[in-house]
Amino acid sequence: MNKKSDMELFDNPHPERDYHITIRCPEFTSLCPRTGQPDFGKIIIEYCPDKLCIELKSLKFYIQSYRNKGIFYEALTNDILNDLIAACKPRWMKVTSRFTARGGITTEVVAECKRDVRSVSCNDNM
Repeated sequence: MNKKSDMELFDNPHPERDYHITIRCPEFTSLCPRTGQPDFGKIIIEYCPDKLCIELKSLKFYIQSYRNKGIFYEALTNDILNDLIAACKPRWMKVTSRFTARGGITTEVVAECKRDVRSVSCNDNM
């Protein structure tokens, strides 16, 4: 996904303070890369902004870009984290994906960047 370039951001109104933002996307859909069947779930984005905050309408369009993409849960969770970190460079960020049951099994994937992401990429080995 290279939709991060379309991500709109705005100035953090209180960059001097650490505070957390939680964004819930309860109607996430993507496609199973093996069967082509739809996967339904929730995406939860938590972050501590540095200089920039994520504008919600552009985030909605970014999240919707996965609707017709065949991708495994683990890949999409980490892709979302990487794209959002690259776009807004937060102090801390965590992305959780929770998918509805398929064959009696539910899946939750959590990807988190705990270090200072302003100067170091979380794509590096931690």
